[in-house]
Amino acid sequence: MADLQLAPPDVAAPDARRRLNPTLARYLSAFRTPKGVTGLAILLVLGLAALFAPVLFPGGYDRQGPNALTGISAEHIFGVDEFGRDIFVRSVYGLRIDLSLILTAVPLCMVIGTLLGLSGAISERLGAAVQRLLDVILGFPGLILGICLVAVLRPGWMALFLTILITGLPSTGRLARGAWLSQQNREYVLAARVLGVSRRQLLVRHVLPNAMDAIVVNGTVWMVVGVYIEAGLSIVGLGVQPPTPSLGVLLNNGLRFITQSSTYIVGPALLILLLAVGFGLVSDALNEAVNRR
Repeated sequence: MADLQLAPPDVAAPDARRRLNPTLARYLSAFRTPKGVTGLAILLVLGLAALFAPVLFPGGYDRQGPNALTGISAEHIFGVDEFGRDIFVRSVYGLRIDLSLILTAVPLCMVIGTLLGLSGAISERLGAAVQRLLDVILGFPGLILGICLVAVLRPGWMALFLTILITGLPSTGRLARGAWLSQQNREYVLAARVLGVSRRQLLVRHVLPNAMDAIVVNGTVWMVVGVYIEAGLSIVGLGVQPPTPSLGVLLNNGLRFITQSSTYIVGPALLILLLAVGFGLVSDALNEAVNRR
């Protein structure tokens, strides 16, 4: 009987799997760095606290107590507000509002902004017109745009959502358009056109991969901006309306009672800072990862 010969193990399989999606592998490598691990850990803790807030605090965020405007204590680590409500509980519920805004508005902004930026691939006139529209949006500071949206709508979640979404479109659109302009005259693009590759395939296979790194990093940066947009608009009363809490609403309330309770704003401000630091660290880690290639 002939000896059975076993085929050598495919030692190249792990490398092949890594090469299968190098962009995804590069992004995942960002979360193995100290910045990526720290930022992701902060965001996971905050996200899980916000997600399970109804389980952790079944009494809800509007439960009142006998005391009012007491400072930080062992029982109320962020203190108590003007109606005797626990500020820590309200801050955790406020995280739900902030994260729901950021994690819906920013990804949608990235998608719409990319499509607008690549509109020049369909028609140069359309692309130029879209860029002029984005220039107009860029000329409006986030607070002014928020005021305009509130004048049309009413203060609340939707006004904040649209403000974060619309103010982020110019940066994403410019990045996508820049990628198209820089790639359209490259040799491989010209060769693909000669071979009859459709414009859609050209955009999906070549232009988007070259633009994706900058768009993803910009998106994480814009999450930091979104945190401050929510806080800024809510401080002037243009965010979600009481008694629904957000971190910006709690800052607004705390500033009105700062003389009676100097620690009122400490907890909400700390959570805003942690959100911004978490997204900022993830953004730095992604930026370093894509620049190492």
